[in-house]
Amino acid sequence: MTLRDNVGLELTGAAGFVQVFRPTISAMIRINENYTKLKASYLFSDIAKRVTAYAAANPAKPVIRLGIGDVTEPLPAVCLEAFHAGVNELADRATFKGYGPEQGYAFLREAIAQHDYAARGCAIEADEIFVSDGSKCDCGNIQEIFGADIRLAIPDPVYPVYVDTNVMAGRTGGNVNGRYEGITYLESTPANGYVPAIPSVATDLIYLCFPNNPTGAVATKAQLAAWVAYAKANQAIILFDSAYEAYIRDPQIPHSIYEIEGARDVAIEFRSFSKTAGFTGTRCAYLVVPKSLQAYDAAGNAHSVHALWNRRHSTKFNGVSYPVQKAAAAIYTAAGKQQVKAMTDFYLGNAALIRKAVSGLGLSCVGGDNAPYIWINTGTDSWAFFDKLLNEAQVVCTPGAGFGKCGEGHVRISAFNSRSNVEQALERIAKALK
Repeated sequence: MTLRDNVGLELTGAAGFVQVFRPTISAMIRINENYTKLKASYLFSDIAKRVTAYAAANPAKPVIRLGIGDVTEPLPAVCLEAFHAGVNELADRATFKGYGPEQGYAFLREAIAQHDYAARGCAIEADEIFVSDGSKCDCGNIQEIFGADIRLAIPDPVYPVYVDTNVMAGRTGGNVNGRYEGITYLESTPANGYVPAIPSVATDLIYLCFPNNPTGAVATKAQLAAWVAYAKANQAIILFDSAYEAYIRDPQIPHSIYEIEGARDVAIEFRSFSKTAGFTGTRCAYLVVPKSLQAYDAAGNAHSVHALWNRRHSTKFNGVSYPVQKAAAAIYTAAGKQQVKAMTDFYLGNAALIRKAVSGLGLSCVGGDNAPYIWINTGTDSWAFFDKLLNEAQVVCTPGAGFGKCGEGHVRISAFNSRSNVEQALERIAKALK
């Protein structure tokens, strides 16, 4: 066998017969062409590039980042103690842990079931909880178990992962005028308090996030009950992202979709330790898939979504490390609960300062009271406002247009930073905008 002029393979048989095989279009390695529908780059990558370029050109002007939702405060002490203890166990043959259960260790799943759900009257069992390395991953991965032709309902503005992963999976058409064909967009605007209304058309897979990222808006029990009723009427499933529930301070606002009667039959919930306890660099989250939740095949036969997800999770995920799960479980101790509340109170204190300063500048905003984000209605081009704050105040925010068409005219400011940085940033912003 020899290569001939980089065009094909020349094979010579025993009888001296020569045949040349040339590659055809069908034989070439192909890409998933759905990726070509995606916008040129990811929102936060765009921001990082602009900030990096500015910092390189202006080394004497330090930048304060109030853009992405990354935490700044150290892990709670009780988590660090548990983390170290877990590592020490790995140093002793008698307590060493190798592969753990992909779904998570029982001690963590049982603590979650008791403290996050039973304590709020939600009937969630430990084996309905799947521990993972992040809600971003879970929100993207969960759509794999559903059909390619399902109808999507996704809020606008929205966390980009909800949209982009469905584009990658081929559930949408192209991007036309800032929106993908095939998605029912749930508009969140000043007119509806940034809580989208029930759509007038039937959909199959519904993404909701409360407290919301990016707007910081929250939904009442009545509003969530309407969504549960809609999902039941349409045999749909709600993907409920509750990553910021630890910031809710209003006792009337539900922390979980499962506080709504009947939600077990129509909803999957995502939770994260990232913003709750500062685990952004440690990586631990979980999602809840009730065993009563069903979806259907083309013939109309019902299938357990719990079983489907368990199969996917066990096949493609090896589990979160033992020390990290030990650290996560520590937040459910008495000391852990106090330390987590102190941490979230600290960030909410930052948020209150931002809200007050922004309102004092004559700009309307929402969020910041039950969420760590403040959503500011600037009334101007959001990327232009971003550039103004970066160039004139050396403060990084997030342009609302990056979250969707309804985000235009808004920016998001994050409360995740030190108190001194937030105070300094607000002084700079006031000077730039005045």
